[in-house]
Amino acid sequence: MKKVILFFAASNGALAVILGAFGAHGLKGRLSDSLLAAYQTSTDYHLLHVLALMALALVMLQLSQASRWLSITAYCWMVGIALFCGSLYGLAFGGPAWLGPVTPIGGLLLIIGWLSLAIGVSKAAFLKSVEK
Repeated sequence: MKKVILFFAASNGALAVILGAFGAHGLKGRLSDSLLAAYQTSTDYHLLHVLALMALALVMLQLSQASRWLSITAYCWMVGIALFCGSLYGLAFGGPAWLGPVTPIGGLLLIIGWLSLAIGVSKAAFLKSVEK
């Protein structure tokens, strides 16, 4: 699981940079301002969640056994990135209109990931020893 998370984060980090550079240099003048803004939002959220996912994976590597909450966080972020960012990229590239309703589902998964991280941290045994 930890290797999968790290691989996903690393490969999506590269993808986020590539798509961000493409948007900054290749899409100006080709997309409406609203689609360009949506594309920029996608690249921002993509890279932010890739960095969070990488940090999560590194924390999980340090734990002898990662909590199920941290695993839930990782899955939510990975699927959330795919749905939220993927649907916005798809819409910017002229994809079908049904991608529009996919975006909030991805956003909801990103939020659930953050909430499951908060729950996991609050229940983490390793933090209880730090509080003392």
